[in-house]
Amino acid sequence: METYDAILARHTIRDFDAKPLPDGLLERLVSAGFAAPSNNHMRDWHFVVLSDLEKRRTLLEKVIHPTDRKGSIAIVNRWGLTDEKQRNVYIDAIPKQFSMLMNAPMLLLPFWQQSTPLLKPRSLSDLNPLASIWCVVENILVAAASEGIFGVTRIPFADESKIVKQELNVPTNYEFPCWIALGYPAEGAKRLPPIDIEIPARIHTDQW
Repeated sequence: METYDAILARHTIRDFDAKPLPDGLLERLVSAGFAAPSNNHMRDWHFVVLSDLEKRRTLLEKVIHPTDRKGSIAIVNRWGLTDEKQRNVYIDAIPKQFSMLMNAPMLLLPFWQQSTPLLKPRSLSDLNPLASIWCVVENILVAAASEGIFGVTRIPFADESKIVKQELNVPTNYEFPCWIALGYPAEGAKRLPPIDIEIPARIHTDQW
């Protein structure tokens, strides 16, 4: 698949088919991740794949408390969201936070080394490791899309991150930016339309 085709093919999917993924896929995706730019040139990234479904369920039950559609509507109302497309995405996504991670054929957690307090940066430079790991994540998503595989990310809450690191025996100086759930779309999987963007209106020459 051509580069632009793969980028534009990437879709967020929260409903997965049980179809197994190709042999060697994990290594190919992680290799794509390691092709991302590294903030300190050390590429000090590690990955945990949660393949044992019982262990996965036990972990997810400790950190995610499912919310139904009614609850998700209450949440977006509390957030004050008014754009219909934005509301629809959240209303569909919030109730699926547990199931999408549980049912994905591949659940991958990337980790990066963070030497300074993540939420108390002294300057933007302190966030360079975080920026780099998100380049890793995007490479993985685009590489997956090139093979017809789609997924979704979930950014952990503070307590969620702490529990996950404890349960997976992650060194204290490592953090993870998100869960990455990957697989083939289930039949009828929703692909809600994104906000419409006029590209020329977002490009500014010499000044805003």
